[in-house]
Amino acid sequence: MTHTEQNLSLKSEALIAKENQYGAHNYHPLPVVLERGEGVHVWDVDGKQYYDFLSAYSAVNQGHCHPKIVGAMIKQAQTLTLTSRAFHNDQLGPFEEYVTKYFGFDKVLPMNTGAEAVETAVKLCRKWAYEVKGIPENQAQIIVCENNFHGRTTTIVSFSNDENARKSFGPFTAGFIKIPYDDVDALEAVLKSTTTTIAGFLVEPIQGEAGVYVPSEGYLAKAKALCAAHNVLFIADEVQTGIARTGRLLATCGNCDCKKGCENTPEVKPDILILGKAISGGVYPVSAVLANDAIMNVIQPGQHGSTFGGNPIAAAVAIAALEVVKDENLAQNAAYLGEVLRNGLNEIAARNPIITLVRGKGLLNAIVVNCDEESDLAWNICMKFSEYGLLAKPTHGNKIRFAPPLVITETQIHECLAIIERALNDFR
Repeated sequence: MTHTEQNLSLKSEALIAKENQYGAHNYHPLPVVLERGEGVHVWDVDGKQYYDFLSAYSAVNQGHCHPKIVGAMIKQAQTLTLTSRAFHNDQLGPFEEYVTKYFGFDKVLPMNTGAEAVETAVKLCRKWAYEVKGIPENQAQIIVCENNFHGRTTTIVSFSNDENARKSFGPFTAGFIKIPYDDVDALEAVLKSTTTTIAGFLVEPIQGEAGVYVPSEGYLAKAKALCAAHNVLFIADEVQTGIARTGRLLATCGNCDCKKGCENTPEVKPDILILGKAISGGVYPVSAVLANDAIMNVIQPGQHGSTFGGNPIAAAVAIAALEVVKDENLAQNAAYLGEVLRNGLNEIAARNPIITLVRGKGLLNAIVVNCDEESDLAWNICMKFSEYGLLAKPTHGNKIRFAPPLVITETQIHECLAIIERALNDFR
């Protein structure tokens, strides 16, 4: 089913047409026009209710329009919104103290978006390499993984496998070595052969955009140990996987206090931690890079920054968002309900061969649809989901992510499983 085949109201059609006429065509959204959200639900302009099973790519882990987070934003917006970093403000210091203690690091560098945070981590890693490790200037290299997704800035797409994100955007930034994901031997081989110029290893604990690819048990711990042995920084991009999404505070599980669901996974504390999305509960753009003093102190005044990074609203919102995660036990909820969801999806797969694989951790999950990546079957399935009141989106052609807000209940999970099976049965 295409956009034109979807039965849209005149109001929805008009709003979509306005976007198409006046906006850049850099996204391909489902033809659903949303106007309101609360908890796990969103409503379109015609009043139809949906379960949100994307959560703005895991930005609204705390649920849509959480009253505590929205309240913090409104209160701060009525007092002081922006000072730039030319002056101090009364919210930044408390946020920096809160977030560093929350995740167990000495310092934080606040930014706005996930891609900005990744760029910040790359700069920080390189500067540490030259000034601390002693790599000759302009020779530092960072190891990355194939099929990664860290954003779409020029530097980041320089080491992407996504040709759609790369074509006609060169020349690209040098200094990156790509290896297969979930391959400790490949990492070790590069570290041994070029250790004098390797500054860091940038990795997603779970590759979300690639279709929720969960690595082998122990992969992250082994990778971190190899990096430590070769004096290479282990950089974890937890923009999507962090903030309780995978059933623990961080997918890397370093210094977390949510042990339920974590017992069988070794703890891995990154040298540099990248956060975004749910650090603000989807209410305001906030991202952060955390590291200890030995790394973060290489950054001096004038060498990196952002007018909006660390602004008073962002600071107040982020504290509230992180408090909600802890107070409402969202990591534990994600761990338990993730099992419920995957068990239900596997039961559906046993009855319907259109699902060839179920994978995930916590409430970051995906199904692989029985078709090739060029097929429009997964898109059509998502259109059918929306018809029945659930919103999800394909990735890499034949994979569909299921990532509801972490405030969802077990009863709601079962309701959503019923919707999913009903839709899939239409394609038997």
